[in-house]
Amino acid sequence: MIPILRTVSDMRALARSWRAAGEVVGVVPTMGALHDGHLSLARRARAECDRVVTTIFVNPKQFNNPDDLKKYPRTEAADAALLATVPVDAIFAPQPDEVYPEGYGTTVSVSGVSEPLEGRMRPGHFDGVATVVTKLFGMVLADRGYFGQKDWQQLQVVQKLVRDLNLAVDIVGCETIRDADGLAMSSRNVRLTAAGRAKAPVLYAAISAAAADIRAGHADRMAIREAAEAMRAAGFERVEYIELRDAATLMPSDDPTRPRRMLAAAWLDGVRLIDNIPV
Repeated sequence: MIPILRTVSDMRALARSWRAAGEVVGVVPTMGALHDGHLSLARRARAECDRVVTTIFVNPKQFNNPDDLKKYPRTEAADAALLATVPVDAIFAPQPDEVYPEGYGTTVSVSGVSEPLEGRMRPGHFDGVATVVTKLFGMVLADRGYFGQKDWQQLQVVQKLVRDLNLAVDIVGCETIRDADGLAMSSRNVRLTAAGRAKAPVLYAAISAAAADIRAGHADRMAIREAAEAMRAAGFERVEYIELRDAATLMPSDDPTRPRRMLAAAWLDGVRLIDNIPV
């Protein structure tokens, strides 16, 4: 049975014993409600590290919508059963007051890459991500951190955070895991109705078609406009953005010689879906 640790002192004591033995510690930070995408990160960590910790913490500081925080699924028992199939060596699942005790007053903010797209749509979100990730790395004494590419901008924020603060953690970005119909796996997908779930793959199909058109020499703006129209026609309530950006800086890019990424966010069934692909 995988131990579930609730306090920083217990987590650190275990991690110190591993590091004293010369073992490499990998961490997979999650907010729970695990799916095959999360498990793929844990399996990658299992293959590359001596010890693997998965954290389960619904971080209140990265939600700019209190209702979204309230609705976020919490399924610890089911999550632990899934992680036992990997298996990981420990689950770190602290309570909010363990992570942010009374009097807590520090925020980690990463400028530049955090500001457009998700940063514009969700003010304060990436400050919350950067703060909790920094804390989790310190709590777990991690050598490596594993993050999915589905949250591409988040991955760039974490990589810049580690570079800027000289943290001794290697960040490993892992491929997006998709259902058979192309929908990127997400804990929020369970909130879609059956009809919404049937429409949701249009997001990936639309941006894939746009990326193919751009590679074929079509105008960026026209390809993106057609993708947005296809999503609205399929029943998406709102397309927040579809943007072609420099893959590393997330700034607008019309330079096809540099790696670029198409990123999108849209609402369906009252659920906010995001995705991205290389162009």
